[in-house]
Amino acid sequence: MTAQSLAVDGVPRADAGTRARRVLAQTRFETAAVLRNGEQLLLTFILPVIALVVLVRTDLVPLPGATRAPAALAGVLALAVASTAFTSQAIAVAFDRRWGVLRMLATTPLGRRGLLAGKLGAVVCVLAVQAVVLLLVAAVLGWRGEGFGVAALAGGALFVLLGAAVFVSLALLIGGTLRPEAVLAVANLLWVLMAGGGGLLLPVDTLPAPLAQVVVLLPCGALGEGLRLLATTGRLDLAALAVLAVWTAAGSWLAARYFRWD
Repeated sequence: MTAQSLAVDGVPRADAGTRARRVLAQTRFETAAVLRNGEQLLLTFILPVIALVVLVRTDLVPLPGATRAPAALAGVLALAVASTAFTSQAIAVAFDRRWGVLRMLATTPLGRRGLLAGKLGAVVCVLAVQAVVLLLVAAVLGWRGEGFGVAALAGGALFVLLGAAVFVSLALLIGGTLRPEAVLAVANLLWVLMAGGGGLLLPVDTLPAPLAQVVVLLPCGALGEGLRLLATTGRLDLAALAVLAVWTAAGSWLAARYFRWD
């Protein structure tokens, strides 16, 4: 076997179809692992649904728009993205490192790139299920598709995918550098802060002015505000997309630079 026939990961190079099947198999495994885990279900499904019910049925927090449901749904969808792509993945990666799972899988024909692609695919699959569940719950609560058109759907998908990319890169950075106990504390603390004062659930204009100016420059604030503006006015927030793009580039570079497999 020549040196050119070896992949970067040190395993024999396979054709594109074989690599794709391996990634799909890993994606199915990672998705099933999330959906079977009770703690993950609490974080990714139950808490966002509870938040949606509270935001729609109460007026404790002012929301933009003629009715509360569109802005509430947008904020909870942003929360779901952070839950699945950041908190859940950071904790999973950290403990997989401790137990040697990442090191073992990185030496298999799947390879390191295939492993990461499988994790990204699982995030997208779980987010798709979350979106369907949240849309159904919103419909039960009285939402009748306000602000839900083809353009809004395309824009929302763009925000969700870019937001997922940002939070996965940050999850890999934290989960791939810190000890699992520290990741568990940091990831959960950041989730609470992003949900309560980071612009995910609550509009930025409900926060004190100095904090609001900082939050809109963070990925959580850009994602939440961008989805709310799209849901309530139909306008695409290009500034929010730019913030997410910059954070994606920075997070990906840092994760690639400092990630440790064991």
